[in-house]
Amino acid sequence: MLRPLTIALLLAAAPAAAQDIGFGGVKADISAPVEVAADRLAVDQADGSAVFTGNVVIGQGEMRLSADKVTVLYAEGGQSRIRSLRAEGGVTLVSGADAAEAREAVYDVESGNVTLTGDVVLTQGRNALTGDRMVVDLASGSATVDGRVRSVLQPGGN
Repeated sequence: MLRPLTIALLLAAAPAAAQDIGFGGVKADISAPVEVAADRLAVDQADGSAVFTGNVVIGQGEMRLSADKVTVLYAEGGQSRIRSLRAEGGVTLVSGADAAEAREAVYDVESGNVTLTGDVVLTQGRNALTGDRMVVDLASGSATVDGRVRSVLQPGGN
């Protein structure tokens, strides 16, 4: 979806070491229930995990995360409390008008942080940013991008 943007960013942008940015016009409510929809679910009682595959969409408040595969790890004591989610393949994170893509993402539900890795592309209106790794604090809506950060900022706002 946003991959052609990567080429344009690499050709046109100036490099930077790391960049702090805002993410999402709407902050995610990290106390809201986490909803997961997928084509298939496999549960492993031995290690306390669940693997969702095929058109996986995770929602929490206004935040949406989609991927090919998501592994859910539950906290000690069973499947009543999610500890973390690991998304792989075609990961897209959307909050408000902002969207980010990556190869993988780990959502630490307790801290409310999502870490995206591998060819991260962030778009905010007409502005775009790429990097190797982005950490989003869903409670505050802030994010940090590092690892060969490049950005294209359009004059005149969005």
